[in-house]
Amino acid sequence: MISADMEGATGVTWTDDVVPGTEQWQRFRRLFTGDVNAVIAGLADGGATDVLVNEAHSSQRNLLLEDLDPRARMLTGRHKPLSMMEGIDTGVDGVVFLGYHAGAGCDGVLSHTYLPNQITGVTLDGIPASEGRLNATLAAEYGVPVLLVSGDDKTCDDAADYAPDAAHVAVKECISRYAAICLPPSRTSADLTTAATTCMRRAGRGKPTTTPHHIDVEFDASHLAQAAAVVPTVEQTGVRTVGFDAPTMTEAMKTFKIVTAIADGAVQGKYG
Repeated sequence: MISADMEGATGVTWTDDVVPGTEQWQRFRRLFTGDVNAVIAGLADGGATDVLVNEAHSSQRNLLLEDLDPRARMLTGRHKPLSMMEGIDTGVDGVVFLGYHAGAGCDGVLSHTYLPNQITGVTLDGIPASEGRLNATLAAEYGVPVLLVSGDDKTCDDAADYAPDAAHVAVKECISRYAAICLPPSRTSADLTTAATTCMRRAGRGKPTTTPHHIDVEFDASHLAQAAAVVPTVEQTGVRTVGFDAPTMTEAMKTFKIVTAIADGAVQGKYG
């Protein structure tokens, strides 16, 4: 399975590159699809017989199906129960985090966690958590190993902690939130394919790890914490923070998804 996000794709460095409807987004849809195809080719070379690509960015309708490698299937569209990780519970033997990025409050190209800028920090069981760490913990609940992580160099640094055995491919070097030294697609495609081929050696489900978890979320404004705290089990723990416990990571991620959706709906124009 490939969980395909867009901020960490080849060449992406600023907002218009990933916002649906812009001219730049149309351009980077092709590069994004190219990254996905490079990984599909590598996984197939490594022995994969079926690849499910889960669109994981924004509208989750960004990849070009007409250009997708025919050896893969694509799950596209929003309102999936497990969001970025939909499909992880279908018996897959490994997952690739493609086009990922650093978490909210961290240095990295377009770094954030779920919401573009309203969340300033997330912790999972007391540890700062990017989308990658959250999703890797969810994958472990189903015994699915993280095989490969791609994005900028800050993303790879993050992945070295939560998925140390995975392959890490940096397609660009972060200079600032909106600037990076980028490699051309011909180079990133080769790197992604090589890494995907090699990482297939680790494919294969292991023992599921199901434990309770605690998530804390820090927002950039008090009214977002107040709005999120209406969710049952979610408590406002500070002026701008909420926290909640869940018996499993699956339940934790579903609750987190609700918290972010409510907070996003509470944003009012330029004043947030």
